[in-house]
Amino acid sequence: MDGGAITLTDFSGAGFGLIGLAGAVGVGLVFLQAALAKLRHRELLSGVIANYRLLPAALVGPAALLLAPVELAVSLGLLLGGHWLAALAAAVLLVIFAAAIGINIARGRSQIDCGCGRSQLRQPLSWLLVGRNLALAALLAPRLAGLPNPISTTTTDLAIALAGGLAVFLIVQLFNAIGALAGSPLAASRR
Repeated sequence: MDGGAITLTDFSGAGFGLIGLAGAVGVGLVFLQAALAKLRHRELLSGVIANYRLLPAALVGPAALLLAPVELAVSLGLLLGGHWLAALAAAVLLVIFAAAIGINIARGRSQIDCGCGRSQLRQPLSWLLVGRNLALAALLAPRLAGLPNPISTTTTDLAIALAGGLAVFLIVQLFNAIGALAGSPLAASRR
């Protein structure tokens, strides 16, 4: 098509795969940061999971032991090519996290910390966090659809995908910082 118009075929195949790789890199970095934070602050994770009041007490400890290694494995799977199985695991975790947050908000328990990965930035639960997790899961759709990996195309495409993934990660970090600041005691005293 002339004039640089975008057609529907531009969003299939390798083009959509490029978007999928960018999403996999971004979500992979988010999971990597979350896993490393959980490993650094292992002693706090059981309390964060228990605060959600969704698991029986006997399962809180095992869940706390498994969550960081699972997130680390998922992040590596996404960052090392974005295999569809890693994308599926990440999407399932993100939907579970969104559901856990939504259930607690519906119970009137939005004041608890989300445990989203940065212990120095406590972040109360909100519907925005639910939306963030679902949006991150949606970014993995091209990987789940099994679209071709654009790595075999050009170095430029790979650079674009990596830059897009880094942008996703930085947007999530900014979102988390703003959410934590908005929920801070200083912000509450100004309302």
